Amino acid sequence: MMALDANRVRAVVRKELRDFRRKRSIVVTMCILPLLFLVEPVITIFLVTPTTSGAALQKSLILPILYLLLIPTIMPSTLAAYTVVGEREQGTLEPLLTTPVSQQEFLLGKATSVMIPTLALSYIVFALFLAVVRLVANSAVSSAVFHDSPIILALFLFAPLMAGWGIFVGMAVSVRATEVRVAQQLGILASFPPVSVIVLLAVGVVSPTFAVALEFAVGLLVVDGLLLRFVSGMFDRERLVTGAKAV
Repeated sequence: MMALDANRVRAVVRKELRDFRRKRSIVVTMCILPLLFLVEPVITIFLVTPTTSGAALQKSLILPILYLLLIPTIMPSTLAAYTVVGEREQGTLEPLLTTPVSQQEFLLGKATSVMIPTLALSYIVFALFLAVVRLVANSAVSSAVFHDSPIILALFLFAPLMAGWGIFVGMAVSVRATEVRVAQQLGILASFPPVSVIVLLAVGVVSPTFAVALEFAVGLLVVDGLLLRFVSGMFDRERLVTGAKAV
């Protein structure tokens, strides 16, 4: 396996971030989507009555907290879906692939450029949610949220793992798709498996214990590694440039 050149990876990352800033639709998606996912948890927090008992209060607060994990799950899939097919539509894919950048450097740079804004915005929204709970919510609700440390810890630790799924699935779709809009729609659909796990945790079908969280994290880590290998196997430089698979 060829050694990675950090300078080339950084060059790909800088190029991608500049492209994101130039595309108004991408910037709007990155800014509005996380804020939309913040509305429901905040509303739920304010609807919880102070007289709710301990167990019922705990259960009613799990859903809005887990709901925030949809941000690093769905948001990167739309960005990653743009990475290859967007270059192809702009006519910039061929010049990029004819540079000395290796396949691994190309994929790592693309994935990193999606991971950076995803985690930045996700953690900002998480912090905003916790700040609203601390400053505005009822004291009983605030106390319950901040005393549920495993859930808050899972919120921050699962974000990169959930984002990894969305990124690699979105890139796999982007390699095969012919239009950006189709790729983004398919990328969102492909993010449903981890979303279904979040729903099962939220509705109580699966108990959100530390053991379950650990198993889920390990499973996500393994799946992300397999997805990376799968995307790498799909990536054929000659096919992407000429439209024909290399012999």
